[in-house]
Amino acid sequence: MLARKLFTVHEFHRMGEAGILHEDDRVELIEGEIVQMAAIGTRHFTCVNGLTRLLVRAVGDEAIVSVQNPVRLDEHNEPQPDLAVIRTRDYRISLPGPEDVRLLIEVSDTALAYDKNIKLPLYARSGIPEVWIVDLTNETIERHTNPSSDDYRNLEKVRRGETFQFAALSGLTLRADAVLG
Repeated sequence: MLARKLFTVHEFHRMGEAGILHEDDRVELIEGEIVQMAAIGTRHFTCVNGLTRLLVRAVGDEAIVSVQNPVRLDEHNEPQPDLAVIRTRDYRISLPGPEDVRLLIEVSDTALAYDKNIKLPLYARSGIPEVWIVDLTNETIERHTNPSSDDYRNLEKVRRGETFQFAALSGLTLRADAVLG
């Protein structure tokens, strides 16, 4: 069996500084491996932009809506979720960590299995309180809450015509149709 070299977040960043990885490379660090992210299609692009607009209006000054930026979960994991609602603080010294995240959103059209089977357990293990997987193909939103050591204890599936609430911000209700576009 061949041994793999697993990278740390520090090594991952040094590759960018050395020019090995470029700013426009669509990669993330998952379990110490550099993973190429799926290309962004028009449905994905439209959904992320629509969600960004909805969330920025909804959270106002209570939080920051971070779009396709990294979240450092631990020494070997720095995913780039499509959206993250993070607490307001100065991020010049360090990237957001699990304690900063109020909500992560993955918009899936071609990478649904990866988002559900790889990233979702990683988010649960890190204690991210709420994760939405927006499944564009099946036109559903999976809302995962109450993380455990490898999964979320609560799952709510929302379909067109339905509304749902964002747990971390009381009173924020969204229509599935507005999220799905």
